[in-house]
Amino acid sequence: MKSINLLTNILFVLLPFSFSFGQSVTIPIETENVAIVLKTDGNNRLKIIYFGKSLSNINEYEQTGEVFNFRSEGASSNNNAYAVAGIDNNFTEPAIAVVHVDGNNSLDLLYESHSTSKTSDGATLTVVTLKDPVYPFFVDLYYKAWKDKDVIEQWSVIRHTEKGNVVLNKYASANLYLNNRDYYLTSYNGSWIKEMQPVETHLRQGMHTIESRLGTRENLLTSPNFMLSLDGKATETSGTVMMGQIAWNGNFALQFETDVYKNLHIVAGINPYQSAYHLKPNTSFETPRFVYTLSFEGKGKGSRNLQGWLRDHALLDGRGERLTLLNNWEATYFDFNQDKLVSLFGGAKKLGVDMFLLDDGWFANKYPRNDDTTGLGDWEVNRRKLPDGIPFLVREAEKEGVKFGIWIEPEMVSPKSELYEKHPDWVIKQEKRPEIYFRNQLVLDLANPEVQDFVFKVVDDLFTENPTLAFIKWDCNAPVFNGHSKYLERKKIPQSHLYIKYSKGLQNVLERIRAKYPTVPMMLCSGGGGRSDYNLLKYFTEFWLSDNTDPLERVFMQWNYSYYYPAIAMCNHVTDWSKDKSLKYRIDVASMGKLGFDIRANELSERDMKFAQQTVRNYNDFKDILWHGEMYRLASPYEDDMASLMYVNEQKTEGVMFNYLTNWRDVADTSLRPIKLQGLDKDKTYKLTEINLYEGTNTPVDHQKVYSGEFLMKVGFNPSVSKYRASVVIKIKSVK
Repeated sequence: MKSINLLTNILFVLLPFSFSFGQSVTIPIETENVAIVLKTDGNNRLKIIYFGKSLSNINEYEQTGEVFNFRSEGASSNNNAYAVAGIDNNFTEPAIAVVHVDGNNSLDLLYESHSTSKTSDGATLTVVTLKDPVYPFFVDLYYKAWKDKDVIEQWSVIRHTEKGNVVLNKYASANLYLNNRDYYLTSYNGSWIKEMQPVETHLRQGMHTIESRLGTRENLLTSPNFMLSLDGKATETSGTVMMGQIAWNGNFALQFETDVYKNLHIVAGINPYQSAYHLKPNTSFETPRFVYTLSFEGKGKGSRNLQGWLRDHALLDGRGERLTLLNNWEATYFDFNQDKLVSLFGGAKKLGVDMFLLDDGWFANKYPRNDDTTGLGDWEVNRRKLPDGIPFLVREAEKEGVKFGIWIEPEMVSPKSELYEKHPDWVIKQEKRPEIYFRNQLVLDLANPEVQDFVFKVVDDLFTENPTLAFIKWDCNAPVFNGHSKYLERKKIPQSHLYIKYSKGLQNVLERIRAKYPTVPMMLCSGGGGRSDYNLLKYFTEFWLSDNTDPLERVFMQWNYSYYYPAIAMCNHVTDWSKDKSLKYRIDVASMGKLGFDIRANELSERDMKFAQQTVRNYNDFKDILWHGEMYRLASPYEDDMASLMYVNEQKTEGVMFNYLTNWRDVADTSLRPIKLQGLDKDKTYKLTEINLYEGTNTPVDHQKVYSGEFLMKVGFNPSVSKYRASVVIKIKSVK
């Protein structure tokens, strides 16, 4: 009988399965290389008994917990699958804390049932139901495992049937338990133009928290991404590393707690900061996804897992195409009119890009948008600047052979605007306190369905008037200050719901937009890189990394972002931000992603224009490898005087290698040694060709020489990077 029960519980089942007290239940969640094993103890509490490499013999998961001897002084209580607050058997940070209708704040969650099934998008979904033995209170734990990507999504659904509202003071998406020994956490801090600055922390006993409390721009100061090396520091090609993010477009918290036994407990979810949630009976609260991968082959494999998963299963049109563009922002800022814009369309066509993007400043009449202090919210075209409207610009761009896109910031409002005058109750603010502005604006209350309708209408009206509009750049610049919602006040909904209602209101708007306009490309922007979560990227085709377009700074930023996002999602523009770097260097750096230009193309010299045209043609030649291929980091700008990375297509027949100097001092050590390539077929032979060269420029790269894949990966290739060759782009192609 025991063997039958064991097999029944370990093998994936398609129907819910329940057990009574005294019978142990083992639930493995597996990908190709990763396993999380859950098991009930003698009190029917669900424990995490294993997190590591998957086993070929599924029956052996039952024994994984037996080889760890953490049984004294509360250690046996630390590995709860979903730790609760309010009872004595938990010594770690809780994943959930509630107050019941009767005022009791205790909670105990016991295993009730589980089910495992295949999803329509190719994953395996395991759902485990936990129930309080005293109160009719339930938590469903969801584990969605992507076998071929080694990626797991975790979230929870909380529900009850008590006779009144239960207050959720904490409601995490996931709770994990790791019994390794040595943990190095990389988190990313920053601010405007300083996004994704990595900080490595050696985790010792105690709590380390990564969190945001900004309400909208969750990534302004702290990223929801993390990298955790287990059992010592991982490298690009070796070591065990966990990587991922909490996929939520609002306040988040990632808590890493190391106990006295050197075990690590991770609690991830919405930040409960000022967000106690009053849950009605017979309704459910679904938390955001906690997305992560576990790699046993270093950071590079982990990042390829996440990039592939995002392309295939999260990013909108992740396997599709993207538009190269010319943006007018740094060329004109707010100072433009109809004739000036039309004169720029020819420059876009001459460059060879696909589209012209009109940025901020095209709207508002009573308070015209001539700077960033007025007009937000008044989304009618400025008739003085554009007397013939947006349809005229769309037609004129199309006559030149380029598509037309436009910038909006529909979640925000200027205090000096007609919208603010008409609907002051639509603005998030404390009426009894002074208004606090960030970038001279306030946040609209997307908890309010009327405001949601307004924001949807901004987009819908643009497409109704301009059916061939090709692109939307969606900006969001202000965080929430003095958070208070008149709508929630009128509806007698607790103000502590505001942050969650705002985020879900934004999702409602985006769902409506995508239901009506499913394929139009949209860029996610937030004062630069203030938003980049996987949750919003299911509505957007790409995101803007940073307003900092200095190419040297971008080498580092793009390097860090690339651990979590594929190149097809990362918008990189060539600008005049740093003219001390050559046009070649700027274009080469921007080519490591979705290429765009933000320059005065009509002011380029004939030589520079000819070079830029060539680079766009080259980009069009290798962009499919870049967008859909596998990425390998070869030399780190944090460890070397240069950065080197490459992309290889699925067939391993073509690739592109980018090399960027990052230290211009005479002591820079760049061209002395070869760089070992990765991802090639050792049995294939390859030719390497340097591209993106000005006409008449000599190259030390022998375009006729043939190398075996084995040679390039074991010995390497020297791109000869120096002060005089600050960026080198190499096209790799297999030959017979």
